[in-house]
Parts: sequence; C-alpha cells; structure tokens
Amino acid sequence: MNQSAVLLFVFSLFYGCQSPQESPTQIERSNDYRDLEDLFEDWREFEKPPIQEGAPDYTAETFAKRWPDFQNIQAKLLAIDTTGWPIHQKVDWMVVWAEMNGYDFNHRILQPWVRDPAFYKSVWTYRSDVPAHEGPTHHMTTELWTYQMPLSISERNRLLNDLRVIRPLNEQAKRNLTGNAKDLWITGIRTIRTQSETLSLLLEEPTFQNDQELIATIQTAISSTNDLVGWLEEQAKSKTGPSGIGKENYTWYLQNVHLVPLTWEDEVMILKRELARAWSALKLEEHRNRKLPPIIPVESPEAYDALAEQSAKSLMNFLDKQEFVTVKDYFEPALRVHLGQFVPKETRNFFWITAHHDPRPLYSHFYHWFELAQMDLEPHASEIRREPLLYNIFDSRNEGVATGVEEMFMDAGLYDDNPRVREIVYIMIAQRAARGLGSLYAHANEMTMEEAGGIHSEYTPRGWMKTEKELLIFEQHLYLRQPGYGTSYITGKYLLEDTMAEFAKIKEQQNEEFKMKNFFDQLNEIGCIPMILGRWEMTGNDEPIQLILKNSI
Repeated sequence: MNQSAVLLFVFSLFYGCQSPQESPTQIERSNDYRDLEDLFEDWREFEKPPIQEGAPDYTAETFAKRWPDFQNIQAKLLAIDTTGWPIHQKVDWMVVWAEMNGYDFNHRILQPWVRDPAFYKSVWTYRSDVPAHEGPTHHMTTELWTYQMPLSISERNRLLNDLRVIRPLNEQAKRNLTGNAKDLWITGIRTIRTQSETLSLLLEEPTFQNDQELIATIQTAISSTNDLVGWLEEQAKSKTGPSGIGKENYTWYLQNVHLVPLTWEDEVMILKRELARAWSALKLEEHRNRKLPPIIPVESPEAYDALAEQSAKSLMNFLDKQEFVTVKDYFEPALRVHLGQFVPKETRNFFWITAHHDPRPLYSHFYHWFELAQMDLEPHASEIRREPLLYNIFDSRNEGVATGVEEMFMDAGLYDDNPRVREIVYIMIAQRAARGLGSLYAHANEMTMEEAGGIHSEYTPRGWMKTEKELLIFEQHLYLRQPGYGTSYITGKYLLEDTMAEFAKIKEQQNEEFKMKNFFDQLNEIGCIPMILGRWEMTGNDEPIQLILKNSI
C-alpha cells in the first residue's frame, strides 16, 4: 500500500468515528502544499494554551473545551492529499502529523500538567544543546540565558512579564497536579526547589538593587515557588503509583510521535546489543593499547585550558581536512563557547571526567552546537522545519547524530595521534546504552527510577557514573518524564547508520562515489527532523514510514 493509499485509509477510519457535524463533506479536500503551510500556522497557534490569570491554562476544563477544536484541525490535516507532491513536502506533512499525535498523546496518556511537577519549572539558566528544552516544558518559561546585564528598558519589562507568570502558574499547579506517579512526584520536588535557589541568586544581581519593582517581583516568585515545594512535599506522602507509561503506550508514542520505527522490545534488544558491544570493544582497545601509557587527567585550570584549546583545534582541523562535512564559518565559534573549564576531581560528573582525560569525544557530541548555529543563522526554507519541533520529536535526529559521530569520527581517524582516546568513546557508548536500557524498564514499570539508575550506574565502565549522583538523578528523571528520549542516543545512532548504509548502497548501485561530506551536508540541509524522514528525503526509501503508517491504522 503506497503512502497516499495508507493516508486515505487512515482518513476514512478517522471520519468513520466522527459525529455528523464533523463529517468529511464539511471539510474541503486539498492537494495544495500552501494549505499545509496555512494549517501549520493555525496548528501552532492552537497548540499554545489560552491564558488564565496571567499563566498558560492547563486545567482539565480547558482541555476538554478545546478538544473538538483539536479534532477539527487534525481532520483538516487528514483532508490534505499529498499525491504528486515532492518528497520534501510529504516529509513536512509527516512532521505536522507527528506533532498532532504528540498533542493527542499528551492529552490522553502523558498528561505532564497532571502527573509531573517538574512540568511547572519556569526558570531556565541555559540553552539546551538540542532545538528545545528536553522533556515536557510549559509555554511561558523565563529564559534567563537570553538576557544581557544591565537590562535595557524593554528587556527589563520582558523579564518582569516573564517572572509574573510564576505565581499564578504555581497556584494552578496545585489544582492541576492530581496524578499518582510517585517517582515523578518525588524527583520533581527537587526541580522546583532548585528554581527557588536560582531565583534567590537572581535577587543578588547588582544591577537590580535599586529596582524595587523587579526585586519585589522576584521575591514574589521565590515565595510562590517555596509554597509550591511545601505543598508538593505534603502531597508526596500519599503518592504510591507507577510513573512509567507501559510498553504498549511507549511503542505507540515512539512510532506515531517521534517517528521511530521500533517497538519497546526492539529498543531493549538494540540497547542490550550496544551495551555488550561497547564493553567488549573497550576491552579489546585496552588490550591493544596495553603497552601504551595511560591517559592522565589534567589537574589544573591551566592544563585544562591548554588541553581544551588543543582538542578544539584537532577536531575542527579533522572535520575540514578529512572532508567530513562542510565546515561553516560559524562552526568553530559555536563550539568554543562550550569548551568547558577545569572541575575539581571530587565534583566531576561522568562527562567532565571524560573531558579531563581528552575532551574530543565530548566535543564530537557537541556537533549539537553546529546544528543549532545553523538553525539560528541559516533558517530552513520550510516554515515547518524552521523552529524546533514540538514534544522533543527531534531526538532521534539530534541525539542520534551527536552520539553517532563520536564513533564515526573515531573510526575515520580522529584519534590516530592517541589510540587510548578510543577507549573513552566506548565508555561513553556503554553509558548511554546502560542509561537508556534502565529507562526502558522504568517505563515498562518493571523497575523504579532508582532501580533503573542502578543499571545506568553499574554498567558504566570504570565506575565513572558513581562519582557524582546529581547527573544520574537528572538523566533518569528526564527519561521518565520524556518517553523515548533516554534511548534516542543509541537508537538514533542506529537510524543514522542505517541511513548512511542505504545512502551508500544507492550510490554503489548507481556507480557513483560515496562522499562523506555530501552525506553530512545533505543531512544538515534537511534540518532537525526525525531521522527516518531524513532517510526518506535522502534516499527516496519510505519503508520505515510505511511501517509506522500501517501500524497506526
């Protein structure tokens, strides 16, 4: 069954269960791509909740009231016939379809505004290294990292408006949070408590000291946040339920929202395989390198700075000289902002342990910042791909590529000057496989979050996940909040490799040379969309799409 036929079947099933006033005769069919663009604008505007008392409205009453409007928008999407469209336009249709499925799933199952206290985190001090914040996030956050001190008049007013959302949203949270997800609840308290600490630091900003209105607004936000923490702690005593969404829901979400053509069981198999492969490859590397001196981590700020500088130059030179990707002028500046700094041994988490040995594996993962710089400086021609996709739908693409290139750069020779660095790459792969595997069991409600963290910690080589517990809690909490994210590093890597294999096979069949630069340049040009959509656009092969559409019926 081709895509148009599948979509027509989905369309007919959808309308078969609608009430008379929602019948297909009242929805005009279209074959015009411009109608998709117009609908996308309407959809993104609808997706933002209405405002209640100065905060986004996540109340059950409002969701119920707006549900028929959502169904109408979804019906309009299904009434758009993509027959005859070029692949890149069909890909855009799939992006919108996936986003609407995400809204549907959040409404029916995930309900972060009901189950997940961390959803009400308002204050963010950093930009995520992927297109949007990881995990469910409300619509009116305060992004402190976007402000430059001292504030201009307009920026001061913007900050005031941002901060004024916090109190009414916290009050609404106490009405909305009726769920019984114990692990999400308990760990979410930490997130909200941290917000109070962040706001207290903001209160100390020197340029704010004579601004009584701003100071009072921050103090109100602190008081409100502390009150929410106290309420959450009191309510926590009664929370007894599971936090995972279950295998069936997990698979539906994975396929229909994040467009990953796998099941819960498939992901378990892939992550187990990668965990075993990473451990065995590490031992083989250690054996091969047994006569080489070990890498000694740097132990001073000066030594770290020198190593970071050397490593950044090494990576950028490698990408350029080895013709891996077209190195844009903004690549190196984007990387240099994130080279890091010396961290005392006793407070280093997993990733900074690796970086103090050799930061190039971590800097390879910072391919993220090249992608974000491209989004900022060379916006995609498609309006549908220009802004971050909703609901973290980009994870298989962004996390998959960032994880995949760690090993690809290694195999292409980045560490020929020091083979022992290869060991770090396999340690990082093992860590990501272990934490993702734990998250799968947590979502299946076969393990608690703490037990999932045990896999994460115990199966990371050299005990490098046992040195600093905050990262462990942060990661497992995030993956419980956002289904599919914990596994996306490894499964996205698999999908990247599958795409490269298909791309190379086609080139061979056409007697054309496979060029690495062409592959990554095309991937970058396609934008931050799910990996199987990139595969479809680069190869013309839509088999994974057909599988997902078939399973959605």
